Order: sequence, then structure tokens, then C-alpha cells
Amino acid sequence: MRNYTTQMDAARQGIITPEMKAVAKKEYRTEEEIRDLEAKGQVAICANKLHTCIDPSGVGSMLRTKINVNLGVSKDCKDYDVEMEKVMAAVNMGAEAIMDLSSHGNTQPFRKKLTSECPAMIGTVPVYDSVIHYQRDLATLTAKDFIDVVRLHAEDGVDFVTLHCGITRKTIEQIKKHKRKMNIVSRGGSLVFAWMCMTGEENPFYEYYDEILEICREYDVTISLGDACRPGCLADASDVCQIEELVRLGELTKRAWEKDVQVMVEGPGHMPMDQIEANMKLQQTICMGAPFYVLGPLVTDIAPGYDHITSAIGGAIAAASGAAFLCYVTPAEHLALPNLDDVKQGIIASKIAAHAADIAKKIPHARDIDDRMGDARRVLDWDAQWECALDPETAKSIRDDRKPEHDDTCSMCGKFCAVRSMNKALNGEYIDIL
Repeated sequence: MRNYTTQMDAARQGIITPEMKAVAKKEYRTEEEIRDLEAKGQVAICANKLHTCIDPSGVGSMLRTKINVNLGVSKDCKDYDVEMEKVMAAVNMGAEAIMDLSSHGNTQPFRKKLTSECPAMIGTVPVYDSVIHYQRDLATLTAKDFIDVVRLHAEDGVDFVTLHCGITRKTIEQIKKHKRKMNIVSRGGSLVFAWMCMTGEENPFYEYYDEILEICREYDVTISLGDACRPGCLADASDVCQIEELVRLGELTKRAWEKDVQVMVEGPGHMPMDQIEANMKLQQTICMGAPFYVLGPLVTDIAPGYDHITSAIGGAIAAASGAAFLCYVTPAEHLALPNLDDVKQGIIASKIAAHAADIAKKIPHARDIDDRMGDARRVLDWDAQWECALDPETAKSIRDDRKPEHDDTCSMCGKFCAVRSMNKALNGEYIDIL
């Protein structure tokens, strides 16, 4: 029988939970370290008490950088079986979190299937589900309708919910006054903005924040404070709308912690490389070290079809500078619902970014596998290289497709291979080139 409400509540009581023990083992940290970071809010263990099949992960800048994968059906692509195939592929490739962003159909069975079968953290954006849950136009929904959907998702076992609590009616005037190039590009943020414009009422996720905190406390749901004003192009990066919302998110973080509710804070967005580090440090200061969850950042606006690369560049810089959680971006970003291959490409790019950042941050044992790869390459042990590779299937298929004449080389260098020549030279052997 657990005698605490949330992971944060337990940590503040000095209790080490089974989830903290699991995270400590994964992170090569002591259980006491994880507990103390959890108590401060600098680590979030997103684990709804009803998500019993979860394999807990910790999110925090001093831990391994985690990867989130966005999935879910839309009106144009509505096959839930295909989405579940993507889920399992994502988990097998090492994604620590799945966000169901479905915007069509009966979403609850898929959501409950995720929380009953998937070991990764499960996140949702309840404002998306509000319109399709009630099957009513946005303007006809009430504040209570939105809050009731938050409760529904908590009851379904969701581990974290993205809520766009930081925009208010003041934001409407800011958007109109400051003339952003891309306005609001957050789908959830735009829905809240539109609802406020049509009804004349305050943002329900801000106005009834205390009620939401009670729901999250009851089920141990982590609030991911959505950045409705994240920049959607380089021109809008670090503008007054983005920064003013971040300040409010810092205030909301403190209010959540006062109720023992865990918090993550979401961040940009599109952003020039030279602004990323400063934005990460600003968030850490304003939000008191709460884990930062970033989409990208995408470092250029001109690469549709390749935005998994623009995102990985920004994600590596962001994570090395303090971001804790990277939301993957696929080649389909800005273009279409990602297919299975897009999902794979997005995950691999994000994992490269996360791993590179972990090495830079000197996360315990992060570089071990790179050192094993170096050992394998030195002796041209191809099987050992596949074992170290992030995507061994692709690496092996490329080599097999262009087989060299001699197994101790590759078809790029042949007998000009530097590794082969050095091994022979150091062993005092004759080096045959022709």
C-alpha cells in the first residue's frame, strides 16, 4: 500500500519508491541521488499509478537524454493498427516515451491499449481530444469540458499531459501587437487561443489550474507545460511572446511543486543555433531546474523532407546545454503524418543527438559503447561493430550491398584501408596495396 500520492511527495517524505530504484539502476546513480533530485523537481519520473506495465524512466538534465515519439491517427490517416505497429517499433528502437496525438475517431481504446501494453511513458494533449471526445465544435465547449477530459486521460493511465496553461487573454493582444511571422504554430496552443477569441473567456487551463493540479496529484500525472508561443520559424525565436510565456510557466511550475505535482517545461521550436544555449540556461533559471522538453530546436526553416536532420543538430546543442527530453522530428515534419520509415529515421536522428549530448555532458558510462566501437574498428571486427551500432540493420545492409573484394577492407578503400595498413605495419608485416 503506497503511503504517498506522487513520486515528488514520496521523495519529500524521504521515501525511495520502486520507480526511483529502477531509474537509479538505469542511470548509474544512487537511489538517494534520484530521490533528492525528484524532491527538488529537477528529475521527473512520469509514471501514472494506473500504468502498471511501465518501465520507469527519469527525465532530468543530469540524466541520460530521453526521446519522445509522437504518434496517433488523423482524419486522413486513421488506421490504429498501423499506429500500434509504429509504437512497438519505436519502443524496440529505444524511445522512452510515446505521445498519442490522435485527432480523429474514438481515441480512448487506443489510449487505454497504450497504457495497458506499452512500457514507455505515455503522454497526450487533452485539448486535442476535447473536440473529438464531445463531437462538438470548439466554441461550444466549456471550461468544465476541457477539465473533464484531463481527468479522463488521467483515469486512462496517461503518465504526462501537455497543457497549454501559459497563454492568457493578454497573449491575444501580444500576438496582434508584435506581428509574428508565423503567429502560433502549436496545435494545442492555437486551439486554446481560438477558443479564447471566440468565447471571450480566459484560458481554462490557466484559470482552473488548481483543479487540474488536484487531478494530477490524485493519479500522479506529470504536467508538461506546453509552449503555445514556441517559435515556428527563425524570425520568431526568442521574441517577447515566447519569453513572456516562459516566465508564466516558471510561476506555474512553482505552483505545481507546492502540490507535489511533477512538472516538465516545453520549449522551442525553430531557433538559430547561436540562441539555443542561452535559451536553455534561461529556462533553467526561470523554471528552477525543471526538466526541459524541446521540439528540435530546428536550426533552419528550409529543409522540408530533412527536418529530422535540422532537429538533430539543434537537439544535440540543446541537450548538451541542459535540455532533458527531445521530442523527435521526422522527415515528414511540416508535410504529412509520418509512416513507419519516417518514424525510424526520426528516432535514429534524435538518439544520435541525445547520445552526442550525453557524451558532452559526461553522463556516467555514456561513452562506453563508443569506446567498444573503436576497439572493434581497430581490429576490423565487423560483427562486433554491428553489436555497437545504433542501427545495425542499416549498417550491415550498406556493407552487404557493396561487398569488397577482401573481407578485411570495405569497398571505399580496399587495400588502401588505413586501419589495415596500420595493423600490418605495427605487426611488422608486408603491406600489399596492389
